[in-house]
Amino acid sequence: MLRRSIASVASGSLDNVPASVRAKIGKNLHQTAGSPIHLLCQQVCNFFADRSFSVYDSLPPTVTVRDNFDSLGIPLDHVSRSADDTFYLEPRDAPRAVLEAPNTKLLRCHTSAHQTSLLRQEGLHSKFLVAGDVYRRDTIDSSHYPVFHQMEGVWLAPAGTTDEAALASLKVTLRDLVVHLLGDEADIRFVDASFPFTNPSLEVEVWWRGEWLELLGSGVIAPHILSAAGLPDTTKGWAFGLGLERLAMAMYSIPDIRLFWSDDERFTSQFARASPGDRITFSPFSRMPPVFKDVSFWLPQGGSSTVHPHDVYATVRETAGDLVEAVTHLDTFTHPKTGKVSHAYRICYRSMSRTLTNAEVNERQAELRDRLVADLGVELR
Repeated sequence: MLRRSIASVASGSLDNVPASVRAKIGKNLHQTAGSPIHLLCQQVCNFFADRSFSVYDSLPPTVTVRDNFDSLGIPLDHVSRSADDTFYLEPRDAPRAVLEAPNTKLLRCHTSAHQTSLLRQEGLHSKFLVAGDVYRRDTIDSSHYPVFHQMEGVWLAPAGTTDEAALASLKVTLRDLVVHLLGDEADIRFVDASFPFTNPSLEVEVWWRGEWLELLGSGVIAPHILSAAGLPDTTKGWAFGLGLERLAMAMYSIPDIRLFWSDDERFTSQFARASPGDRITFSPFSRMPPVFKDVSFWLPQGGSSTVHPHDVYATVRETAGDLVEAVTHLDTFTHPKTGKVSHAYRICYRSMSRTLTNAEVNERQAELRDRLVADLGVELR
């Protein structure tokens, strides 16, 4: 299988990306031998090797608004464009016009950010995979992390292919991919969906260990994508996008997304000598006891719109890093007389490798309270 790279886009300033996220740039778990993410990525690549797909797994994560949103037809009012959801390489209070400018830089939210440029590069014979790290401001729990990994698959059909034939080809390919990844025991179903960049669109779900697992999004490539790549109006093809962490957690029975970044030998040793396609069931080591701490605060003048929950989650991550297992928004309260709005959160501190002391947690919690005031302008209760 042919592996390719393209020149890096000039990076913008990373000053406005949290340090904990900046530290993950370049880690590239999909290229790290012994990582479950690498094993799964290689398993997908192996499936497409006989189909002569090119592989792009070293593309820089810094892209433009044009790449990440505009070329894919994502509307200007789509929630994913918000600075509350996307790591723009601009100040958090940058005017909306700056965040909508085509050349504004950001950390890609999906590997689809490279689809149009690669279609333009490879032309009518496009057959490629893209693998890489992607970045989103998100909640804190066992299945969400601000950095994760995706794979994108794109195939253009021979001239004269209809939408119906392209869709049929996609379904056959994805059925075979599921069998390759999970074995014959995994049932598959296609669910109608709606994505800005495919039409028709499908989500693929598999029956896996007693429940339906959402595996990936896919569909026939929308005409405006192909037009933006300079391809003829008659061109047909399909694309899919796969989240590697979600599937790896299901395949290997990994209970906490933080483990993918762990250097704990009790975790890494279970995958160090594995090969793509090996059936591995992660053997959990003893879970450390949790420590719960609550924090509540009045929002600054201006109401709830001035502090997004993702701002709180980012502050927690910057303060305590992976010592925090989950953060829960407990309550929103409006004072009946003053109209002031209060938010309350519960932080679950739990290390994956050791028991945390009360003194250590209290120190982190005190630092968090100070940072909430300094960074978000809230008033502690």
